[in-house]
Amino acid sequence: MSKTAVLVISFGTSYPETLSKTIAAIEQDIGAAFPGADVFRAFTSGMIRRKIEKRDGVHIDSPLEAIQKIQDQGYTDVVCQTTHIINGTEYDLMMADLKPFAKAFDHFTVGRPLLTTHEDYREVTAILIDALPEMSPVDAWVYMGHGSEHTANSAYPAMNYYFESAGHPECLMGTVEGFPEVEDVVKSLGQTHVKRIGLSPFMIVAGDHAQNDMAGDDEDSWKNILSAAGYEVTCDVRGLGENPAIRAMFVNHAKNGTPIA
Repeated sequence: MSKTAVLVISFGTSYPETLSKTIAAIEQDIGAAFPGADVFRAFTSGMIRRKIEKRDGVHIDSPLEAIQKIQDQGYTDVVCQTTHIINGTEYDLMMADLKPFAKAFDHFTVGRPLLTTHEDYREVTAILIDALPEMSPVDAWVYMGHGSEHTANSAYPAMNYYFESAGHPECLMGTVEGFPEVEDVVKSLGQTHVKRIGLSPFMIVAGDHAQNDMAGDDEDSWKNILSAAGYEVTCDVRGLGENPAIRAMFVNHAKNGTPIA
C-alpha cells in the first residue's frame, strides 16, 4: 500500500511571525495539493536550526535527518519541494543529501527552486509587478535579494532585464551578498528622475536581512543609504512567501517535480 510524504525544505528563519506567514503557509498550500500525504519540514541552515533549538527547545530536521525519518517510517512515495529562490549553494547541498536515497522509495521527486526556467522568471516578474502600488513617474521599487558567490547569483541581475523587458525599468534588484550591490542600485537610480522609493525583500521570509539590513535603523541599512542619497523611502517588510501567487508557483513546482536520479 502506498504512503506519501511531502517534504518541504527551506533555508529557514528564526523569526516566528514571518515563519508562520511564509514557510508554514507554503507547507500548508503544498500539503493541500497532495490530499492524504503527510507533510514534513526541514531547514538547510544549521545556524538557524541550532538557534531555534537553543531558544525554543524545538528541533527542526536537516534535509538528511528528514529523509532518513521518512524512510524509517515506511513511506513509499516522496514529494520534495524546496523554497529556495535560486539553484545555489543551499540547493546543491540539499541535493547532495537527497541523492543517496534515490532508490529508497517507489517514487521520489524534487520540485525546482523559484527561479529556474525562463517561464519562472517571467511569472515572478508579473507577480511582483501586479503587487506594486500605484506609482508615478518619480517612483521606483527596489528589491533586496540575498545574493551568493555561487554562479546562480546571475538570477538577480537577470531580474533587472526581466523588469525592463516587461516595461517596468522602475523596478530594480539588488543583493546583500552578491551583485548588484546597493551601491549599484544607487548608481542606477542616479540616472533617473526618481524621488520616492519603495523597498521590499526579494526573499521568501522577512527575517534578519529584511528587518535589519534593509529596514533597520543603522546607517548602513538600505533604507538609510537610500535616504542619505536623497530619496524618500518606504519599506514593505513582507517576505515573498506571503504572496499567494508565489506560493502557488511552489505548489506547481512540487506537482511537476523531477525524479531523483
